[in-house]
Amino acid sequence: MSRPATVRIGAACALALLVSACASQIDAGVGAGADVPGFWWGLWHGFVFPWAWIGSLFSPDIAVYAVPNTGGWYDFGFFVGVTVLGGGSFFGSKKRGSG
Repeated sequence: MSRPATVRIGAACALALLVSACASQIDAGVGAGADVPGFWWGLWHGFVFPWAWIGSLFSPDIAVYAVPNTGGWYDFGFFVGVTVLGGGSFFGSKKRGSG
C-alpha cells in the first residue's frame, strides 16, 4: 500500500472515531428482557430492511427498526443484516472490467 493511501485510510478512521464519539442513544430506546429484540432480531430486521422500507412508505404500522431494543447487539445485527445479507457487500465487491 502506498503512503498516501495509508494516510487517507488513517484519516478516515480517525474521522469516523471522532464522529462516533458524539453518538448517543436515549435510555427509552434501550431495554432488557426476553421480549426485547436483540442480535438475531436485528439481523432479521436488517435483512428485510429493503422490503420493510417500501412497506413503511404505504403503511404507518410498518417500521424498519425496532425500538426499544437491546442497544449495541441489536444495532450490530441490523448492520450485518443490511450489509451482508441485504446485498450491501455483494454490490460493492463486483469486479470492474479494465479497459
